[in-house]
Amino acid sequence: MQQKLDEPSKTKKPSASATEAGTEYQIADPTQFAQNMVKVGLQSQRLLADFIKRHSSRTAGTSLDPLNLTGTFMSLARGMAANPGAIVEAQFELWRDFMGLWESTARRMLGGENAPVVFPNPGDKRFRDKDWQENQVFDFIKQSYLLTANWLQNTVGKVELDDPDVRRRVNFYTKQFADAVAPTNFILTNPEVLRTTLQSNGENLVKGLENLLDDFDRGDGQLAIRQSADAFTPGKNIAITPGKVIFRNELFELLQYEPTTAEVHERPLLIFPPWINKFYILDLRPENSFIKWLVGRGYTVFVASWVNPDKRLALKSFEDYMRDGIFAALDAVEQATGIADPNVVGYCIGGTLLGATLAYMSAKGDKRIHSGTFWAAQVDFSEAGDLSVFIDEAQLEALQQQMEAAGGLLEGKKMATTFNMLRANDLIWSFVINNYMLGKQPLPFDLLYWNSDTTRMPEKMHLFYLRECYKNNALTKGQMVLGGVKLDLSRVTVPVYLQSAKEDHIAPYRSVYKATKLFKGPVRFILAGSGHIAGVINPPDAKKYQYWTNENLPHTADEWFKGAKEHPGSWWPDWDAWLSQQSGPKVPARKPGDGKLKILGNAPGSYVRVKAR
Repeated sequence: MQQKLDEPSKTKKPSASATEAGTEYQIADPTQFAQNMVKVGLQSQRLLADFIKRHSSRTAGTSLDPLNLTGTFMSLARGMAANPGAIVEAQFELWRDFMGLWESTARRMLGGENAPVVFPNPGDKRFRDKDWQENQVFDFIKQSYLLTANWLQNTVGKVELDDPDVRRRVNFYTKQFADAVAPTNFILTNPEVLRTTLQSNGENLVKGLENLLDDFDRGDGQLAIRQSADAFTPGKNIAITPGKVIFRNELFELLQYEPTTAEVHERPLLIFPPWINKFYILDLRPENSFIKWLVGRGYTVFVASWVNPDKRLALKSFEDYMRDGIFAALDAVEQATGIADPNVVGYCIGGTLLGATLAYMSAKGDKRIHSGTFWAAQVDFSEAGDLSVFIDEAQLEALQQQMEAAGGLLEGKKMATTFNMLRANDLIWSFVINNYMLGKQPLPFDLLYWNSDTTRMPEKMHLFYLRECYKNNALTKGQMVLGGVKLDLSRVTVPVYLQSAKEDHIAPYRSVYKATKLFKGPVRFILAGSGHIAGVINPPDAKKYQYWTNENLPHTADEWFKGAKEHPGSWWPDWDAWLSQQSGPKVPARKPGDGKLKILGNAPGSYVRVKAR
């Protein structure tokens, strides 16, 4: 095997680095290598013993299959058994593809020029190491995996399943399996890891196991993968836009930001981020801070910083987040500015709450919101994307057991794991390789630090949200009830701006677009480039991505996109043009504390500093 691994590709003239490759896959010091392997063995024993000890006490009374994998793949097995001929045909296709790969590999080994049989998808970062292309053995391993993974997902995708929800779960978990067994995730089949292991005498594995043990300890027996070095502190080097805390209750702190213009729009802007994450995604650094940009455009900006709830708030409901969240903030903004009807933004789940609140206020004749902006937010969940695979009754019951065992809360790391699974190669396996196999420490990265700065969910609120929105789609159907009022989105007539993102897997743009047919006031819909985060946080100076507009709102998102016009760069100026029309004339700039509310402290406040672990 070593001779083949060392052999350079015969399809090109060997370079200096290729001719020196004979040393790349040799052990530098056999004695030191053996000593490190002993350390790895001892650390592995400790890790396994500690894992068994911690989890033996945690599994009592909780589901052994919280993701309902058994039910999902039993449905798949029944579908496969119903059409055995299709499976035989699929096996023949795989055999035929492998024969083609063997033939291609043999020609290359004999010195012939030959194009690969299969390529990684664009954007697949797993096979960037030079030896995935230049070394014949690793190139064969890569192509074998890609053929098999593609075949597996295509074959499973063709199995007839009656339930579309089961179909989504089968496809999702099949991809998770295919990603997990990639050759990049194993020492002997990852050229970078194998080289590093041999050249460092296994020191990388010793350090990697130390990192793994630290992450288990940090996660209290559950793996909490570090995605960024802990080099950030809100208020110090992130979330530093100047502002004050002007209101606080048990659910949120309200931040009002210092003006940077002599005049501001008369009508203030009130933003509700998702409480699934912390608000400072809107204020990471000055150069990409949405909050700083809005202040600079002459808006009086208020932002809700949600509490990281503890067991005392386990019974807080979705309705509580409306009353003690949105309604309390509206009252505070009026006391601070004298304006009773601000423009309001809801991001992600904050937008879902905003939609439900607008329906409730319309039924009550409450006109305290002048316009509603929705960033990557759904009110219709009939095509809710990959997150819906986690929502069936069996999984919800298992989730309820977990929350009750945790004192009525969903632990922050549980939610983080769910979101990381949506981009497993980027947010899970890349860090497994870097941290545990290569033995490196993650670099400081503000976005990934924010992603890992998790929040907890109160049981009552979270189960209501998952059941009523994802499972029952009750808000769209007019079946959701808050405060004794059955909510009807068609009664919402305020101006609405809907932002979506083309590659958003959490709030797919086709799902967001459905709101254009639900709200009855004037609606503007735009589609941004990138995904759930970068699609929203895209400052104009970065000159990245693009966005699409269409003044017409046809029946479907696909029809809308066919007639849409593409614009380079950020969508923020488009929203600014719309928002300024909703914001009234200019008035002298307001400062925090000018109104009836006293200053309680400096932004970013105290709630944002509370850790979930």
